[in-house]
Amino acid sequence: MKLLYFAWLRSKRGLSAEEVSPPVEIATVRQLLDWLEERSPAHKAALSDRKVLRVAVNQEYAGPEHPVRPGDEIAFFPPVTGG
Repeated sequence: MKLLYFAWLRSKRGLSAEEVSPPVEIATVRQLLDWLEERSPAHKAALSDRKVLRVAVNQEYAGPEHPVRPGDEIAFFPPVTGG
């Protein structure tokens, strides 16, 4: 599973992308976030404020109950504004 971090999430995480292999019981975006927050202080700093966190799975916006699978690309980013 490839994780991508954008904007200030990249700064808090300390990198723009990483490959992870979550346990097989991780099946949703919410479970993935819970698991990631426990991996390191940098993950927790970047992902803990879920009110301002947006997620895309395979380049499609996804909610907390959206399924995730090995091989997916998961992007984390702040709210996007237009102008």
